[in-house]
Amino acid sequence: MQRRTRTNYNPDKVRPKKSLGQHFLHDQGVAQKIVDSFLLREGKNRVLEVGPGMGVLTQYLLRKEQIHLKVVEIDRDSVAYLRKNYPALADDIIEGDFLSIDLSQVFGESFGIIGNFPYNISSQIFFSVLQHRNNVDQIVCMLQKEVADRIAARHGNKTYGILSVLLQAFYDIDFLFKVSPGVFTPPPKVMSAVIRLRRNQRTHLACDEKMFFAVVKQGFNNRRKTLRNALKNLNLAGDVSSLPLLDKRAEQLSVDDFIGLTRIIEDSRGAATSS
Repeated sequence: MQRRTRTNYNPDKVRPKKSLGQHFLHDQGVAQKIVDSFLLREGKNRVLEVGPGMGVLTQYLLRKEQIHLKVVEIDRDSVAYLRKNYPALADDIIEGDFLSIDLSQVFGESFGIIGNFPYNISSQIFFSVLQHRNNVDQIVCMLQKEVADRIAARHGNKTYGILSVLLQAFYDIDFLFKVSPGVFTPPPKVMSAVIRLRRNQRTHLACDEKMFFAVVKQGFNNRRKTLRNALKNLNLAGDVSSLPLLDKRAEQLSVDDFIGLTRIIEDSRGAATSS
């Protein structure tokens, strides 16, 4: 957990801190639109807000009776502000680093995530979600548009990458809308975008998950090469190396293609072991 010295703290306003990648959204219309993008089910909806800051999203979330809201915030000034201005939330504030908490213990059941993700850790947040994908059934988030484009990209697109494949394996992804820098304090130097991820029906991969992740990462770490060359470090068997599929580059393969390729690699290794 990050620690810092508190200076000139104003309990009525929180100053954005560059060290935490804070850009506070001040446009109420955009805030309402983000909250309304979270799809509610019948009954109680458990929702974790990441990095609420001064509560621009929190205020609208608390108005929805169907939502049981918890928030996680690393900034002590923001925590103090939330406790003062949203006393009903006091028992549901988790003070700490999102990347350090055990998501399976937040509610003890499945839940959704919402938030304006700090640009500097957005990818890490998604990798944490992947580890707890059976706990996290929906995400609505604002992040750097470049990252949003990458996550939502389909195969065959130049922006399609590791996060695209890994997240699309387990989530259906919607690119919702773009957000300009002027609605933030301070304004970031890049465009932002809001996306929604909903857990799909895939309960498990039809291949070894660890191998799948390795094939995807290795393929995109050498994305300019054909897969035949990009995956050399995996010591592919000769019959696998000769597959026409390996004439392609990683960005040309769909999620199902990667699952199928991983399964072929597994089967070839199993055959070699048994012979």
